Amino acid sequence: MNTRKVNKSIQVALVEDDPGVRANLAAMLDSSPGFHCQAAYPDGHAALKGIPAQRPDVVLMDINLPGMLGTECVSRLKSAAPGLPVLMLTVYDDSEQIFRSLMAGATGYLLKRTPKDKLLEAIREINVGGAPMSRQIARRVVRYFHELKRAPVASRRPPEMQTLTDREDQVLAHLAKGHAYKEIADLMHISFETVRTHVRTIYEKLHVHSRTEATLKYLGR
Repeated sequence: MNTRKVNKSIQVALVEDDPGVRANLAAMLDSSPGFHCQAAYPDGHAALKGIPAQRPDVVLMDINLPGMLGTECVSRLKSAAPGLPVLMLTVYDDSEQIFRSLMAGATGYLLKRTPKDKLLEAIREINVGGAPMSRQIARRVVRYFHELKRAPVASRRPPEMQTLTDREDQVLAHLAKGHAYKEIADLMHISFETVRTHVRTIYEKLHVHSRTEATLKYLGR
């Protein structure tokens, strides 16, 4: 159950090697109501020392970090803090690097040139269980897991899948296809808040913390 208070600022940790970008992101967060830059790290090694103990609500991480790529840093962070949402930031829409980051445990990604309001919106979304990513990347994730399957989904689904209601199963199917919350709301003729409520319940029932993990369960992996 999400127990965060509505009026509590979202605590964000930054992992970015460029001092100027790091300072700008920190200033943007601290000047935006409802957000706070809890800490800013110049590389993956520093992040691995500080983030597991600080436990921010969301991590913004550059993919191309020096010494240790963001992909490896994500993998290690998720081992130390499995439920920690990590949003990757990248200069280029490099599908291979983004895909590897998602497979390592990242929850979503955005381009660094994303406008401020869209970035803040993505942080809010990931903080309540969303997974900001392009349709192209979402489909690649789904296709990857489909290719791994060697038996029908129904026979490989874990027992907890049986606890989902028909409505929740429909929402999960749309999530696995890469649809955003608003798109799911439109497709199912329900409200955005109802979609969020269904997603929180799905995550609780499946014991997962991200869209990628939920997709794994949906596909029987």
